[in-house]
Amino acid sequence: MTIRFTLPVLDAGETATFGSPSDEESVVVLLAGNVDFDATPAQRTDVFAQRASAMYVPPGARIAVTAHTRTELAWATTVDARCNPGGSPVFIGPEDVAVQQRGQPGWQRAVHDIIDARVPARTMLVGETFNEPGQWSSFPPHKHDNLEELYYHRFDKPDGFGFQGAYDTTGEPEATLLRHGTVVAIPGGYHPVCAAPGYRLYYLWVLVGQPRRLAMEEDPAHQWLHTR
Repeated sequence: MTIRFTLPVLDAGETATFGSPSDEESVVVLLAGNVDFDATPAQRTDVFAQRASAMYVPPGARIAVTAHTRTELAWATTVDARCNPGGSPVFIGPEDVAVQQRGQPGWQRAVHDIIDARVPARTMLVGETFNEPGQWSSFPPHKHDNLEELYYHRFDKPDGFGFQGAYDTTGEPEATLLRHGTVVAIPGGYHPVCAAPGYRLYYLWVLVGQPRRLAMEEDPAHQWLHTR
């Protein structure tokens, strides 16, 4: 199973249709703009200004998104998911987003759950994380062995940057320089991320797999940080 990810941009007055094949599922997340998801209105100035609005599209379903202003979207679809068809699209508004404050000084972040157990998806978990300047997240380093992961990053200032690590007990560790718009796919392993001082970091995360649960396994070498 993999994740197909695109960033559609709609001009004012434009309508686009988003659908899933009969064995795949998808989500459309509003990043910025003023739209109708089918007949449901939604607007967002910027990812840092308001909570998300989104539409979950089950296998075999289709939705229409009509833009009233220039609009930026994120569209993620499972590939080779082999999902059973059926079900109706689900709109998730800002009031439906579950917000959690996690971490301790040095790795404090806000986690916004968009598609979680409340939405009847087959394989997908979707949300957004906000790192304050200089803070880490996915920390202490953790992994989700049952899930494939994709991350899309933005910064509150265009020159912002950060780093995404990826490592496991086998193989070579990797580090990716994150800039505004960077997309990182992580097939597995620990994946800590940090924002440079002075720059607030946002990332949209899409996790897919079975069982559909956010089972986090921390790197034992760093669990002592919880007791400091």
